[in-house]
Amino acid sequence: MTSYIAIDWGSTNLRAWHYQQGNCVDERRSEAGVTRLGGRTPAEVFASVTDGWPVNDVPVVMAGMVGSNAGWLTVPYLACPVALDQLSSRLTRVEDKAWIVPGLSVERADNYNVMRGEETQLLGAFALQPAMQYVMPGTHAKWVQVEQQRVQDFRTVMTGELHHLLLKQSLIGAGLPEQEENAAAFREGLAVGSHDASILSRLFEVRASHVLGARDRRHISDFLSGLLIGHEVALMTEHADRRQPIIIIAGNALAQRYQQALQFIGMDSVTLEGDRAFQHGIRSIADDLAH
Repeated sequence: MTSYIAIDWGSTNLRAWHYQQGNCVDERRSEAGVTRLGGRTPAEVFASVTDGWPVNDVPVVMAGMVGSNAGWLTVPYLACPVALDQLSSRLTRVEDKAWIVPGLSVERADNYNVMRGEETQLLGAFALQPAMQYVMPGTHAKWVQVEQQRVQDFRTVMTGELHHLLLKQSLIGAGLPEQEENAAAFREGLAVGSHDASILSRLFEVRASHVLGARDRRHISDFLSGLLIGHEVALMTEHADRRQPIIIIAGNALAQRYQQALQFIGMDSVTLEGDRAFQHGIRSIADDLAH
């Protein structure tokens, strides 16, 4: 097994792992994402996070927004369709210190999309759980179509960000008390969101329902979450092969919500923990570098 250093460097956070012969011997976390460097350069943050690690002796592989135009070095996207095994041959070297994994892009009249970081999860996920469709929930959820290890297409749905904006910065969330988790409210949201071709007209009803006393003001967040996720899942699986399970790549809490939403519309799913997929993908790239 290869010894290497893996870094997941996003917009707001950074996580780093040191592996020796395939075993993680140290893990470090930092809030110095590429948009929060605190006056330091990326090279200075890198040196601090990897202090004491053998960065000159083992492959160092970085993925995420570190390769964006706001990161350490702008790394070109790989245009889809693209084979996942091309990632390790299209890395970009930065200051003789590390390699950055390229992101993926789609550029068509009907779809303009980009991803950074998720491609590394996909590489690991496909090896662990081959499938035709993956969903990667989050602030900006990615829905990815794969055929024979080639990423054919993907779309981004801003469900997580929209939930936050509506709840925190719109009339929908104005004056609400501290929110409490409520499974029934989430399921009610799923029922509404899954069956509407458009939820634009439903959004104000979220506020009206609690103003009129029809819905508990403490459970609006979960109802809105169900509404948005239910609509997203129904929309993005409209033409999916229902005989094939969709692979959810996420942490447990968010994965459960998408699993419920898929189950609600009669689709099977398999959950793959996001960190496991990422680590498997990075290890594959590090192995290729070592050979």
